[in-house]
Amino acid sequence: MASFLFILSQDDNEAATRCFQFAKVAKDKAHDVEMFLVDDGVMWADKNRDLSQRTTTGDSPGDYLPNLVGSEVPCGV
Repeated sequence: MASFLFILSQDDNEAATRCFQFAKVAKDKAHDVEMFLVDDGVMWADKNRDLSQRTTTGDSPGDYLPNLVGSEVPCGV
């Protein structure tokens, strides 16, 4: 098992979707996962934020972030 730290520093839908997706994949494979939101990435800590905006590949932050929250992945802000 490996440990992963995912850092999101942008208020960008594409970047956030990939960050959350990769964190979920690592967590699903039983790795230790932590996330850290810095700079403009802290905007994703807003629990009222709309997570449904689709990326060019058709997925959205809402496809991954609720799973990470439910799995209690630590997230520093």
